[in-house]
Amino acid sequence: MAENPSSIEIKPGDFEPLDKQAGPDNERIAAPSLTFGQDVWRRLKSNKTAFVSFIVLVFLFLVAFGGRAVYHVDPNAQAPKYANLPPKIPGVNIHGLNGHLTQSGKDVDAYAAAGAKSDVHYILGTDYLGRDLLARIMYGTRISLEIALIATLIDLTIGVGFGILSGWKGGRVDLFMQRVIEILSSIPQLVIMVLMATAFTKTGMASIIAAIAITGWTTMARLTRAQTLQLKNQDFILAARTLGESPVKIAWKHLLPNLSSVIIIQTMFTIPSAIFFEAFLSYIGIGISSPQASLGTLISDGQKNFQFLPYQMWYPAIVLIILMLAFNLLGDGMRDAFDPKSKR
Repeated sequence: MAENPSSIEIKPGDFEPLDKQAGPDNERIAAPSLTFGQDVWRRLKSNKTAFVSFIVLVFLFLVAFGGRAVYHVDPNAQAPKYANLPPKIPGVNIHGLNGHLTQSGKDVDAYAAAGAKSDVHYILGTDYLGRDLLARIMYGTRISLEIALIATLIDLTIGVGFGILSGWKGGRVDLFMQRVIEILSSIPQLVIMVLMATAFTKTGMASIIAAIAITGWTTMARLTRAQTLQLKNQDFILAARTLGESPVKIAWKHLLPNLSSVIIIQTMFTIPSAIFFEAFLSYIGIGISSPQASLGTLISDGQKNFQFLPYQMWYPAIVLIILMLAFNLLGDGMRDAFDPKSKR
């Protein structure tokens, strides 16, 4: 017959004191306490591809915007007697980097043939007007990045503001604003640039920025509008409205922080699109005009001598490829870092 539990006598000797060292360890939290931003940065660093892309982009930004402080060469300065010289790096005796060319099967010192002094050297060679190719690539990269940053600013102002307003208002206002986006999205940016090239005698950075400002923000507006429609019926938004907070204050304090991941990720994909758009327009002759340099104009000029001097096209093309790849890979990494479902 089973013993009644209520009749069991409990004695002091039935207990053992808890180890003083084991107590705190059992209650200690194993995982570190991290904020959302710290957790995103940790996961971004763990993604080696995205983190290497981030380092490459930082390096390219430093070279593009701070390179002139170290490399004091005017990208538009012409020296016709030094035209089409190959790359020459002092102290490097590798064919293709020592100032030598192969002509008719013979190795020729192009610098000696041009009558250049021993202290004259161009790290990436010169173009058909004798302009320093390294200085022009640095300047062209800066132009491309400036246009990309301005496109990002347009996305963050017009696109985010338009999307939040459309999603917050809803009803007929939302319906009208979405029809405006659909109309603008149906107009190709290339058509806008062709019309601007027809209307103005000279195209440049201003016309490219204008084309991006007309239609480039529509994707950001649609994404932020969709997220706003989901967030505005959440309990914390309804509580803020009940407490009498203004729509502007709600958008600034509650909507924007919750939209930050979507905004940042879309921004990282807007930048390479703007860079490629500028390079393509400059390549076909309706973007940045001479004597300004951009990656597109450098590739276009290099193509003319590609058969005999391929480095004139390869170097700016490689920089453009690195920029596009780095921004896209970093965008993929940031999307994974901001996604709470990917936590391990």
